[in-house]
Amino acid sequence: MPLPKLLLVEDDPALAELLEFRFKGEGYQVQVTDDGDEALILAVEDLPDLIILDWMIEGTSGIEVCRRLRRNKETANVPIIMLTARGAEDDRIRGLDTGADDYVTKPFSPRELLARVSAVLRRVRPALAGESLVVGDLNLDPTAHRVERRGRKLALGPTEYRLLKFFMEHPGRVFSRNQLLDAVWGTGSEIEERTVDVHIRRLRKGIEMEGAPDPIRTVRSAGYSLEPV
Repeated sequence: MPLPKLLLVEDDPALAELLEFRFKGEGYQVQVTDDGDEALILAVEDLPDLIILDWMIEGTSGIEVCRRLRRNKETANVPIIMLTARGAEDDRIRGLDTGADDYVTKPFSPRELLARVSAVLRRVRPALAGESLVVGDLNLDPTAHRVERRGRKLALGPTEYRLLKFFMEHPGRVFSRNQLLDAVWGTGSEIEERTVDVHIRRLRKGIEMEGAPDPIRTVRSAGYSLEPV
């Protein structure tokens, strides 16, 4: 199972270094920036599983970064935990209304933030906790390595299984071929983009069922997504 990827946006060097050390020690991949505009670019270039976002950063504010991430279809569903020294209820509500999934007020312990991140990831990526993934009529058990559709076991090749699992961890989200290559084949893979199309066709064939709609949606000039059906 790939390590969960975090994007940490924090302009306090000491805190950023501490959090990067703690999260890497817990098995996370961590990318760090202190700049809101760079964070917006990094989030699209290498889609993280979760973003830890400081409210009070230089340049584009954390709240504006959060707003733009939610407006971008590629990052709209990425969980965001905001860090801030603002403790007033109105500020917390504003952060959550903007699209943050959770809110941690400074000062906080790294242990608390680790627990918050783990809790959010369990909600959005059950496979990280070894729980079954269910999207529409598809059920994937990562522990038993078993896929069923409407109660019938499906036979998928290893690549098609990984591709389906990734889609089911992010239902409804559109991924480009490059993003799928990085997520399923690994960052830096030299496999050509059209290989993705081949495995998408194989996956479609592997999960097709008479009388059931195709849950894989092709988005012209954008990529593919898995929709609940």
